[in-house]
Amino acid sequence: RGLAINTADQSPEEFPAFEEFWIQRPDAAAKEFTIFALLNGPSVAGAYRFTVTPGTDTLVQVKASVYCRQNPKTFGIAPLTSMYWHGENSEDHQNDIRPEVHDSDGLMVRTGKDEWIWRPLVNPRAVSTVAFADENPRGFGLVQRDRKFSSYEDLEGKYHLRPSAWVEPVGNWGAGAVRLVEIPTSTETDDNIVAFWVPAKLPTPGEPVDFEYKMHWYLDQIAPPNGFVAATRTGYSRTHEPDLRRFVIDFDGEELRRYKPDPALELVVTVGSGAKLMNTTILKNEFNATWRAAFAIKPDGSGRAVELRCYLKKDRDVVTETWSYLWNP
Repeated sequence: RGLAINTADQSPEEFPAFEEFWIQRPDAAAKEFTIFALLNGPSVAGAYRFTVTPGTDTLVQVKASVYCRQNPKTFGIAPLTSMYWHGENSEDHQNDIRPEVHDSDGLMVRTGKDEWIWRPLVNPRAVSTVAFADENPRGFGLVQRDRKFSSYEDLEGKYHLRPSAWVEPVGNWGAGAVRLVEIPTSTETDDNIVAFWVPAKLPTPGEPVDFEYKMHWYLDQIAPPNGFVAATRTGYSRTHEPDLRRFVIDFDGEELRRYKPDPALELVVTVGSGAKLMNTTILKNEFNATWRAAFAIKPDGSGRAVELRCYLKKDRDVVTETWSYLWNP
């Protein structure tokens, strides 16, 4: 899409369409080509320029000037659409013979303060919308991080080869939020995941909304500089404290693998309202050199969704990205 207009909002959603395209003829030796496009919809009209550089990491640089006839309630820039049916953190695997089925397994965000956030995707019971408030973000994307064929066992869909998409803003985007929308689906043919940037303010209707960004399509080139989340698992114990909800997060990374068991390595967990933090542990996995963080929460019975965050630190240094999760009782 060019824009996400009133997506997962109470206002009617709009799908402005690219109605005209012009392709600039490239030279024979050119490494890139340029497409111009006209976007039009009930609330907006805009001119776009796409500069495409094919490669292992295919780059699309987008520059746009959009005019609002009337300011929509939600104006989503650089929207990404994907599919998540079930995965390792799913409670219901839909009686499917494949371990996981998804085009992306997480939202990755690099904030303006250079914090890396990983939000595992879910197939929710009801439409879920979350926002990561930020100022001048450095990037966000829907990522297929798990590249093992054994995680999918799909010779037709080849989900282990689905590309990731990463949006890198050009210039300062100001205040706003990265918004993630997750929609329930009972099939892998529905694109039920949307992520986009929502600016805090829009100009007066009739004034241009100008923005520019780079969109990277890649397999494994972009990742946090420190440790990253390799797996998220959640469930209950049938025999020991069955009233507790348990979470297991595996952290990986070249530098992290070099760490030996160290009491200075600390698991930092934050639990929002609706539950209480219980047991926490962190262990070096002797079989693959990753680190396994585990904790449990005790719901307070209110039925409220619980916001969770965790990361690893050593002394004063944060050594992993921040794992972020919304658990619904």
